[in-house]
Order: sequence, then structure tokens, then C-alpha cells
Amino acid sequence: MDRNKVIIRTSIIGIAANLLLAGFKAAVGLLTSSIAIVLDAVNNLSDVLSSVITIIGTKLAGKKPDKKHPFGHGRIEYISALSIAVIVLYAGITSLIESVKKITHPKTPEYTAAALVIVATAVIVKIVLGLYVKKTGQKVNSSSLIASGTDALMDSVISFSTLIAAVIFIITGLSLEAWLGAVISIVIIKSGIEMLTDSISDIIGQRVDSDISKEVKKTICSLPEVQGAYDLILHSYGPDLLIGSVHIEVPDTMTVSRLDKLERSITDKVLAEHNIILTGISIYSVNTNGGKATEIYNDIRRTVMSHEFVLQIHGFFFDEESRNIIFDVIIDFAAPDSKALHAEIAREIQEKYPDYKVEVRLDLDVSD
Repeated sequence: MDRNKVIIRTSIIGIAANLLLAGFKAAVGLLTSSIAIVLDAVNNLSDVLSSVITIIGTKLAGKKPDKKHPFGHGRIEYISALSIAVIVLYAGITSLIESVKKITHPKTPEYTAAALVIVATAVIVKIVLGLYVKKTGQKVNSSSLIASGTDALMDSVISFSTLIAAVIFIITGLSLEAWLGAVISIVIIKSGIEMLTDSISDIIGQRVDSDISKEVKKTICSLPEVQGAYDLILHSYGPDLLIGSVHIEVPDTMTVSRLDKLERSITDKVLAEHNIILTGISIYSVNTNGGKATEIYNDIRRTVMSHEFVLQIHGFFFDEESRNIIFDVIIDFAAPDSKALHAEIAREIQEKYPDYKVEVRLDLDVSD
């Protein structure tokens, strides 16, 4: 499956459907003096622009890597999603302004049976289109398509609300058009803000998805020589390209040649099973002689894990010859002062083992 072709084809279908809907709704809205229907038509036009941006963004993101961008141009898709969010937000604000004007200067709508049929048809079309676009977006991991599909489903709810308002007016003579337009606008603004927040998070760089990190670590630990996998860091260079690094614990008896083979096996296995490129694998050496090393590790672990906000201790190594004790500690981001807690732990362990040089490294809580 060519991901880019699927995204572009889906976007073109969205453009065609939204242009037809916008034309019908605009005509109906003007003929019936319905601000809600007119605003719905404007929203369809914003959906067309969103699809155009998705196509352009997909084309640019699909460019081959070059010297300046060796990891490709996939992050352009995040900028596309950001642009769509801005359009949705702008449409919502504009709609709210127009609705307020209609509330202060009301105009009685005139509905026809044909108008109601068109709006009802639009509801069905938007539901089908929204489900199709969103499902396709999830399938190919396209944030732009997911945003467009979600927006389309929201439009179906908005159109249905417009239909209800029309029926209420016909039965009771009570016009809710302007007020409905204001509610619609607020819903659009809320959706735009949420899409904007998600897009900015993608651009800034988000925490590794919990399911992905756990599965990757499980894959790494499935190799018999690996005793633990930690500090998995993944950088997203687009929705379909993850590149990163990991720390692994291995026995201190392993030779360089065995480590080399192990690292190659891990890289190949993670790429094959998760389509993730590991560019760096760091090594934690684990004591294999047991005895005193195990006793000290268990004691230190109990002491360290007794502190609130400490999530994990790993990378422990005891060197009797050089009189060194080394380990990493991960502290929750919720800790009031992680540096102070880290210093307290280091001091506490050093006092317990004054004859050794204690080195406590503070790791970031980068993945589950």
C-alpha cells in the first residue's frame, strides 16, 4: 500500500464531497435566510481547504531525504495538521462573530421542504465521509486525515442540529437559528483548539506511546542475552518514521564480538517487527558473580525505592576492585524538586557505603 497515494486519494474524495455540499448548503441558506445553514456551507469550504493542505503537505513530506534533511521531510505533515487546525479555529471565530450579529439583528428564516431534504442528505453524506476519512487516517497514521475526518463527523452533528432547529421553527415558529449558530461556532472553536494543541505537541515532541515503548522493550528483552531494556528514546521524523536509541543490560562476561552480534540482532529485530530504526544501543554491565554485588544491589534498591516519586533504579554495577558503585535512578516529573531528591539519594547511599565511590545518575522518565 502506497501511503501517500491513499492520503491524496482520500483527500480528493473529501474535496469533491465538500464542494458539492457547500454549493447546496449555500444556496439553501441564502434562499431561506438561514444563518446556520450558510455557516455550515462556509465550514464545508474550510474542509475543502483542509483537504488541499493535506495533499500539498503529503506531497512535500514524501520528498526524498537530502543532505540538509537526511531523515526526510515527514515532519511537514505535522505542519499541515497545524495549518488545518488554524483554519478550523478561524472558521469558528468568524462564525461566532456572524452569529452574534444575527442575534442582535435577527432575521426570520424561510424553510422549504427541499431545503430540509438537502440538509438531511448532507448529514448522511458527512457521517459517511467522516467515518471513511478518519478510518483511513488511522490506517495510514495520518494526523491530517484524522483531523479532517473528525471535523467531518462534527459537521454532521452540526448539520443535524440545524435540521432540528428548522423543524422546531416550522412547528412552533420559534427561531433558534442565530443561537444555534453561536453554539455551532463554539463547538468549532473548541475542536480547533484541540487540533491545534495536538499538532503543536507533535512538533514539540511527545512522550513515546506507552504501548509502543512496552512492545519494543519486550522485543529487545526476548533475546536471551538481554536482561533489561531502559531509556528508550524515539524521535519522530514523520508519522511513519521513528528513529531512536535504548540502553540494555547484559552480563559483564560478554565479549565485544558477542556484543556486536547482539546489537545487530536487536536492530534487525526491532526494525522488522516495529519498523523502528535504532541508531544507538548503550550497554549496562550486570554483575554475574553474585555474592556481595547482589547483596549491595538489593539493599540499595530498597533504600532508593522507599523515596516518594522514584520510579525506577537500573544500570547497577558494583566494582570491588576500583571500589565503585554505579546506578541510574528515574524520578517522576511530578516530583517538586527532582534535583534535590537526586542529591538526597546520592548522599544517603554514600553515607551507607563510605568506603566506596558512589555514582548516582539521574535519568529522565522518557518512556514507560
